[in-house]
Amino acid sequence: MKWLAAFALTSTTALAEPPVVTAVSATQTGDTWQFKVTIAHPDTGWDHYADGWRVLDMDGNELGLRVLAHPHVTEQPFTRALTGVVIPAGTRQVQIQARDLPDGWNTATTVVDLP
Repeated sequence: MKWLAAFALTSTTALAEPPVVTAVSATQTGDTWQFKVTIAHPDTGWDHYADGWRVLDMDGNELGLRVLAHPHVTEQPFTRALTGVVIPAGTRQVQIQARDLPDGWNTATTVVDLP
């Protein structure tokens, strides 16, 4: 019986994949930026889905947040945009970090070079 409990815990952990940023485009328009971010995540429904992503500076300060209001079970990977992001002058790189419900922010980030 003990091995069954251990197997159940192991298999549950293996299924808990974090959201992965697969593509990013960044476009400056005047004083602000638009980011289009593509995320892949095995959404299963309202209890487990990629529910947001954010733009961070290289020190980890949040510059913009895109909340994803619903699961994308049948749309994988999916792309969503965020406009109006203010990037400090002289910034050459930012990071994109994705989040899912219920696990929270992925520890990995994607570094983006700004044109």
